[in-house]
Amino acid sequence: MSPTSDPSRSPSLAPMRPLPALIFSSRWLQLPLYIGLIVAQCVYVFLFLKELWHLVTHAFDFSEQQIMLVVLGLIDVVMISNLLIMVIVGGYETFVSRLRLEGHPDQPEWLSHVNASVLKIKLAMAIIGISSIHLLRTFIEAGNIGIAGRTANYTETGVLLQTMIHVVFILSAIGIAWVDRMTVVPNHKPH
Repeated sequence: MSPTSDPSRSPSLAPMRPLPALIFSSRWLQLPLYIGLIVAQCVYVFLFLKELWHLVTHAFDFSEQQIMLVVLGLIDVVMISNLLIMVIVGGYETFVSRLRLEGHPDQPEWLSHVNASVLKIKLAMAIIGISSIHLLRTFIEAGNIGIAGRTANYTETGVLLQTMIHVVFILSAIGIAWVDRMTVVPNHKPH
């Protein structure tokens, strides 16, 4: 049996020439970027805990609408945090190095078939979700527009512009998915 036919042994890798080795190694320059996103994730955890404390300590003072707005803010922080995790884990796995999580009980299901196309679509869907939460908060607060004695944080134009931006996000995600579907090789099933 030859060494290449034995599945327990991997063939030795031929050494790379200097320029291709330098180019290939340059992917590690992204490592500080992913570490920076982990720091940003820590900031979001702090923000979440601060807002949660604010909600708990003012639970008896807040109106139902104020509680709903704070809870939507908490959901927004969680969704942005989820987006960060997708970018950190998926981006590192796709562009820097394998995490070797196969068989780990906590391996995210989507990570087993992540590639640049899947990551783009997942990110687009996460951005739409975040935009939806922002738009819902705007719609709730927009109830004060035009009511005497109440201050509104948004104008009618502001609400309309946010709605249009959200629709653009949706159309962009549809466009990304459509282009991705067009570029899929025949006989290859997309994930």
